[in-house]
Amino acid sequence: MGKFSRLVLYYLILLGSSYVISTYGPHQRAQMTGDILLGGLFPIHFGVASKDQDLAARPESTQCVRFNFRGFRWLQAMIFAIDEINNSSTLLPNITLGYRIFDTCNTVSKALEATLSFVAQNKIDSLNLDEFCNCTDHIPATIAVVGAAGSAVSTAVANLLGLFYIPQISYASSSRLLSNKNQYKSFMRTIPTDEYQATAMADIIEYFQWNWVIAVASDDDYGRPGIEKFEKEMEERDICIHLNELISQYFEDHEIQALADRIENSTAKVIVVFASGPDVEPLIKEMVRRNITDRIWLASEAWASSSLIAKPEYLDVVAGTIGFALKAGNIPGFREFLQQVQPKKDSHNEFVREFWEETFNCYLEDSPRLQESENDSTSFRPLCTGEEDITSVETPYLDHTHLRISYNVYVAVYSIAQALQDILTCTPGHGLFANNSCADLKKMEAWQVLKQLRHLNYTNTMGEKIHFDENADMAANYTIINWHRSTEDGSVVFEEVGYYNIHAKKGAKLFIDKTKILWNGYSSEVPFSNCSEDCEPGTRKGIIDSMPTCCFECTECSDGEYSNHKDASVCTKCPNNSWSNGNHTFCFLKEIEFLSWTEPFGIALAICAVLGVVLTAFVMGVFVRFRNTPIVKATNRELSYVLLFSLICCFSSSLIFIGEPQDWTCRLRQPAFGISFVLCISCILVKTNRVLLVFEAKIPTSLHRKWWGLNLQFLLVFLCTFVQVMICVVWLYNAPPSSYKNHDIDEIIFITCNEGSVMALGFLIGYTCLLAAICFFFAFKSRKLPENFTEAKFITFSMLIFFIVWISFIPAYFSTYGKFVSAVEVIAILASSFGMLACIFFNKVYIILFKPFRNTIEEVRCSTAAHAFKVAAKATLKHNTAARKKSSSIGGSSASTPSSSISLKTNGNDCDPTSGKHKPRVSFGSGTVTLSLSFEESRRSSLM
Repeated sequence: MGKFSRLVLYYLILLGSSYVISTYGPHQRAQMTGDILLGGLFPIHFGVASKDQDLAARPESTQCVRFNFRGFRWLQAMIFAIDEINNSSTLLPNITLGYRIFDTCNTVSKALEATLSFVAQNKIDSLNLDEFCNCTDHIPATIAVVGAAGSAVSTAVANLLGLFYIPQISYASSSRLLSNKNQYKSFMRTIPTDEYQATAMADIIEYFQWNWVIAVASDDDYGRPGIEKFEKEMEERDICIHLNELISQYFEDHEIQALADRIENSTAKVIVVFASGPDVEPLIKEMVRRNITDRIWLASEAWASSSLIAKPEYLDVVAGTIGFALKAGNIPGFREFLQQVQPKKDSHNEFVREFWEETFNCYLEDSPRLQESENDSTSFRPLCTGEEDITSVETPYLDHTHLRISYNVYVAVYSIAQALQDILTCTPGHGLFANNSCADLKKMEAWQVLKQLRHLNYTNTMGEKIHFDENADMAANYTIINWHRSTEDGSVVFEEVGYYNIHAKKGAKLFIDKTKILWNGYSSEVPFSNCSEDCEPGTRKGIIDSMPTCCFECTECSDGEYSNHKDASVCTKCPNNSWSNGNHTFCFLKEIEFLSWTEPFGIALAICAVLGVVLTAFVMGVFVRFRNTPIVKATNRELSYVLLFSLICCFSSSLIFIGEPQDWTCRLRQPAFGISFVLCISCILVKTNRVLLVFEAKIPTSLHRKWWGLNLQFLLVFLCTFVQVMICVVWLYNAPPSSYKNHDIDEIIFITCNEGSVMALGFLIGYTCLLAAICFFFAFKSRKLPENFTEAKFITFSMLIFFIVWISFIPAYFSTYGKFVSAVEVIAILASSFGMLACIFFNKVYIILFKPFRNTIEEVRCSTAAHAFKVAAKATLKHNTAARKKSSSIGGSSASTPSSSISLKTNGNDCDPTSGKHKPRVSFGSGTVTLSLSFEESRRSSLM
């Protein structure tokens, strides 16, 4: 009973399956039997008729409309390839390939309807019913399928075929989603993935420097992934998409019009379209109706050469389109094969009849559409014989000049045949299956062909290497085409203007010959499609609130920054040694400034310094020449020599401040200036203080002579100077000055000295001013001493000049910059040095050179004695006044006191230079006291 039950069951399945095979699937097909059967899916029609099925009656299969001549040519390419293989003596000898080809009508429902017939037959074969019946007459299983065209259709087909591991090789489905082998296990293709096409489109937009575009994609598995990848590429290039729209051939009119409104109102002039021809056609029609001709279309491969769009009546809108096309291939003998088509000869191909009717706009006698035409007077067509000359008409079917998709179909069929050939010639022990076994061609299953296809690697008759990568994709390059209007008949001409090499290095993938491109069909000037006008060199793009980054305002670069190209995002800061020009388009080297020897100001200061050195040397020469004269002796000539030497150093130190600052000059100039001035003021201080002490002591004693000898004077000068030297040593050790390039000033680099420590400089100048203050105090106190002896008044004036100069120096020093800092200090040094030189020495030099009669010992003694008697007279008057007050208090107010008069009389002969004696007289009342002072030369010298 059990065995009989199984037999009945298998028999019923067999009967049911035979019925399914003979009746299931679209009635219109191209079919030929063979040992091995290949399936085919082609878009012989562009779509299906829109029909509202309210389920009031049994649903009917939708009718396909609008014959696709290119799709029919693709079908013919598959038949041509199979015929070639069947006639080949080397490829699959003694094996005949058959085919079953269906029309997908560019829709998923029709494609699945055809695919089910492939799957059903494959399932029947898997039941292995040979032991129960003779199945030699049944149709063999479909071991591979060529198709489909659209990515959305192929996605649905791949899901179904993948369940049974039936290999599917698409010739035109480029969606990057189909590279997912976990989901689409048996899908393969001979067209490159849109992963590359989206990148290529972004590269073209970047190449033409557009940044404001419109993106339109078909609302399916082809358009959405493609435009998604395109968006990512645009983001990486900082290019903005103004509008991102989806489109479908089934959109209502109002939806198409709304989309056209948005495009028309957009300022973007470039429209990137990831869609098939049928999907984009409604939009193109609306654009033509509105006569919107100022847009540039960037077409994906799916419609870049579509016969639906490439029509003369659309050229006003789509002329100048830049499109991506697959690399064209050559199929020998295919042209003749296309021309030999005839309804009577191609009975196995039911699509030929409709092709013939659409080509010649007629009806064949036995056409099922003839009756429909009779019922519809608007679609009347004449009868045709079926023997018309196909070469006498122009049709996309015969356009064999650029075989792209047709060539992909051709390669797909040959790839399957080569996989079968590899199975046929497999050597046991070297196969791809378990234990390195080989498949049996007579009992071969679809999954075995799929395995062999994944390892396919061969060279075809055109010398091209054919193999599939790890994603079962076949690499290829794109040809970039430009839509031109033919000058002969006004038709569309696809002009090749460049290419995109997928395998080239980055930056070398894209090549475009701009000279071949005609924008909008007539212009050679690249259109402008940017949200904002280009920013000229010298400006940068500024952000506009609430606007995309591609919309900007041009902002001028700041001083010290530049931009040397258009549309600069940021301005580049000039190097430290450069500054931007007036237009901020480039940087020029800053002018280097310092107190130079060659500039007029530096020359003037140098001349003054040299003049000071010369004058001081001249004064020293006069003093040395007249060193034995009384005035030179009276001014303590040894200290005067040191003083003059220090002034020479002061003048010379100012020269170190001129010229380009170097590290050694920066370390030398302040110590040289400070030590020179301290040495100078120390000499004046010791000299003035000594004279003051001598004269205040009235009569020199041995103590004065001991402590104010020449050695002690030099020791005091040394000690005062040594303090300044130590300040400089500590300064140079802890924070030595160095040369410094100041870049803070626009257009100029000031080379100055970084003093290292402002505090140390303050100590240096402060100590100098302290000594000068002490010197001023002593000089002011001794201002009434004999003029020819100490010149105290002039020393006072020189110290006043010194203070005025250096007090003014402090604010001037801190308020100036650059080379003027050095100039201010040089002026201060020269002014104070000239002040001391003039006040202390010029009067003496004048007397020595021009008043020699005053340069005598008598003149000096006379002045000294006069000063001594004045002091004595003051002391006597003070004493007598005190005595009178005392006697008045004792004797009472009635006592009379003789009037006393004190007079200092100096006769004309008393200080006669020719006289040998000097007798100044001091008279007290009625008497006269005559004092005589005589200073021996040797004694006086010791005092001085």
